[in-house]
Amino acid sequence: MVSQLSEAMLDVIADALVDKGYVFLTDLVPAHISQVLLEKIQSTQAHELKAASIGRGVEQQLNPDIRRDRIQWLEEHNEPDSQYLELMTQLKNGLNRRLFMGLFDYESHYAVYQPGAFYKKHVDALKGSQNRILTTVFFLNPHWKDADCGELIIYDEQDNELERIAPKMGHFVIFLSERFPHEVRQTLAQRNSIAGWFRVSNSVHGF
Repeated sequence: MVSQLSEAMLDVIADALVDKGYVFLTDLVPAHISQVLLEKIQSTQAHELKAASIGRGVEQQLNPDIRRDRIQWLEEHNEPDSQYLELMTQLKNGLNRRLFMGLFDYESHYAVYQPGAFYKKHVDALKGSQNRILTTVFFLNPHWKDADCGELIIYDEQDNELERIAPKMGHFVIFLSERFPHEVRQTLAQRNSIAGWFRVSNSVHGF
């Protein structure tokens, strides 16, 4: 059975994006989907994950002074990836109906941070680049303790801290990619997440 995002939930997300530009949720992804996603990443062998790079295209490079997570891209034809991607399609369609954002496609990867790993402050899209419009982060850490650190910290454009989000199981964050610098604080335990980005197909979008 395909899980469905409620219209009420989509309303909450759309309203928050208009009001603040970001939203933090604890109940977007059903528990049974969260569990199979966690089981997949736990069963993934180290050699199946690749070191994450920074930059895009010809400027893409590895820089462990900035970023130390390892990743694996989600694929529509694989389970349980397809269940999560179907929810993201519902999210895309729901936001397009409400905000006329012109969201066209979605890319996402599992991100595994081993103890000591971090991702320094950065922005997911350059102003006006139209490459990534909305960023999503979903956490898969069922026994996370505050002492494990690894929080996602979101800043405003003046570098004031807005939110410090513990990467606990089921926590989900959406924010405007161009607008909010953010970082992953150094983690003291293995930290699992799925990072994703909605993109537009042309230079015109509403909202």
